[in-house]
Amino acid sequence: MENKNSSSGTERAVFAGGCFWGVEYYFDDLLGVISTMPGYTGGATSDPGYNEVCTGETGHVEAVEIVFNPEVVSYEDLTKLFFEIHDPSQANGQGPDIGAQYLSAIFYSTEKQKEIVENLITVLRSKGIEVVTSVNPLKKFWSAEEYHRKYYRKNGSKPYCHRRVQRF
Repeated sequence: MENKNSSSGTERAVFAGGCFWGVEYYFDDLLGVISTMPGYTGGATSDPGYNEVCTGETGHVEAVEIVFNPEVVSYEDLTKLFFEIHDPSQANGQGPDIGAQYLSAIFYSTEKQKEIVENLITVLRSKGIEVVTSVNPLKKFWSAEEYHRKYYRKNGSKPYCHRRVQRF
């Protein structure tokens, strides 16, 4: 997917919180979200595929790239939702999905995004939540295979390892 930036009236956020199907599900119809794309980021190999990432040897995590209109929904509000749809204290995966590709991580594109994330983590920790979400600069995002896109919508089901829990 093209790297959209604020000069075109859009920004992007990249979140990894377990299986990308569930993360995409919660952001897909949110007002202000223009598009979502499941994919892979954070690893060392080029153009990884699902089977390769599932080995846990590439260093990639399943993530979702969200292109949004910051005049309608803020990066902070998107990040709050991210922290509410998965367990940011689970270190080895998400729910029943265990493995390196399911870790909780945020990949920021700007220093302002990094600052927002760090401030929200401080708020969560002040509430007694042991956040293990890693905060990393976004380097390269690789789109997932077509069959992963809009998975729950295509299959008429709902996430099995994501549910919203009010934390803010």
